[in-house]
Amino acid sequence: MATAHERFPRPSLMGVVNVTPDSFSDGGAFLDPDAAAGRVLALVADGAAIVDLGGESTRPGSEPVSLDEELRRVVPVLERLAGGAPIAIDTCKAEVARRALALGAELVNDVTALRGDPAMAGVVAEAGCLVCLMHMQGTPRTMQVAPRYGDVVSEVSAFLEQRLAFCVAAGIPEERIVLDPGIGFGKAHEHNLALTRGLHSIVALGRPVLLGLSRKSMVGRLLAGPEPRRGSDAASVGAAVFALAQGVTLFRVHDVRLHADALTVAALLADG
Repeated sequence: MATAHERFPRPSLMGVVNVTPDSFSDGGAFLDPDAAAGRVLALVADGAAIVDLGGESTRPGSEPVSLDEELRRVVPVLERLAGGAPIAIDTCKAEVARRALALGAELVNDVTALRGDPAMAGVVAEAGCLVCLMHMQGTPRTMQVAPRYGDVVSEVSAFLEQRLAFCVAAGIPEERIVLDPGIGFGKAHEHNLALTRGLHSIVALGRPVLLGLSRKSMVGRLLAGPEPRRGSDAASVGAAVFALAQGVTLFRVHDVRLHADALTVAALLADG
């Protein structure tokens, strides 16, 4: 298994396919397994290094789904792909991760940073897969109810450093770990702005950083004022180019081709 740095040279893109009825961007669009598998392959053709497949929405206010329902949503897609596409399984359930890894997934993307299921660390360690640890204050259902921080950048950095140490102690090699500051997960607009401007502090932890800014309300509000609105793909690209300059490695995006062109040019110019 390649290390995370080897697997994801800067800049790399993570496409998004949600097989849910309620995700904020593509909820309901890919409930059919054939459509979802086709979308995965299309994103890879557009330049995605990996595609994040999720069967449980983590949008603000969302309710959790049962293990059986999440498996019912994601397993048929993985079976149709038959290991023929690079997949990250977006889950906080150890059994979903285990089944997905057995069906060819190579990365576990856990929004709870392996806190949601006590068996998750063991599944990841045994599989020898890559894993992404994300910061989230609260749960998806409660995370946007008055989130508070003293210093959001230092608190998120400290949390990710602690979870990194936890994973290493649980037998997960550090070189297989990716970190995500969790833009929009338990953070008000001002927290998201401060965290985006302070991404270099997360990068300084020494692991590849995954950033999910695509179509988030933060980028929409920068253009439209105080009212929440979904950010456009053009605005998302602008934020991604800024983040690339701060050292971010992996970008979770909806429009892969647009981001691929912009970030490739930005990286080539920066490298001289």
